[in-house]
Amino acid sequence: MRIFYNTMTSLSIPSLRSLAILLLSSLLWGCQSQTREETEMTADSIALTDPVQNELNSDQSVLLSEILSDEAEGKLRGISFGDPVSKVKATEAYDIFEELPDHLGYTHETEQLETIDVQYHLTKEGKVNKIEIDVYLNSQQAATQLLESGKKYFTEKAGPTTSTGPVYSWNAPAMKIQMEDVSKGKDFGLKFLFHPNGKQALASK
Repeated sequence: MRIFYNTMTSLSIPSLRSLAILLLSSLLWGCQSQTREETEMTADSIALTDPVQNELNSDQSVLLSEILSDEAEGKLRGISFGDPVSKVKATEAYDIFEELPDHLGYTHETEQLETIDVQYHLTKEGKVNKIEIDVYLNSQQAATQLLESGKKYFTEKAGPTTSTGPVYSWNAPAMKIQMEDVSKGKDFGLKFLFHPNGKQALASK
């Protein structure tokens, strides 16, 4: 009986040790796996959050360049004040949505579903004498950023604004510029108005 007891004791201790090691290894592996899963879930949630904002709004500096397009001294979107209707039709790349004796209307939608409407107002002789641009945006943040981009750009081009808002104005040598945040409620956007100045004003009559 003593021999049998000693044999059982000698066999049981290593077995218990092995079992304990196995249990500890399983617990450690489970904790590491859970930690990895939590880390991956957190990373995934961050990765999904940023693109939503990027898809909602355009880069407003890039959008301003799109709005002004081929802007130069006395020229906007490739059009000068005093240009005839035929020049507008040949130059403007947006889709025409309105054609009346006193103006032409064009529209464009960005990849972020923002809308740019451009209206070329005409004299009785069919010459451009005012350009009006309405920009419809997806958020107040986008409207504020576009307003700030516009203020910076026009101040660099035409000097300090002549007003402090809500309508901002500049007097450039060839054109007068007005810009206003017209956001109201859940409708967000800006309005731009461009009038001829100096010699351009004479040409547009």
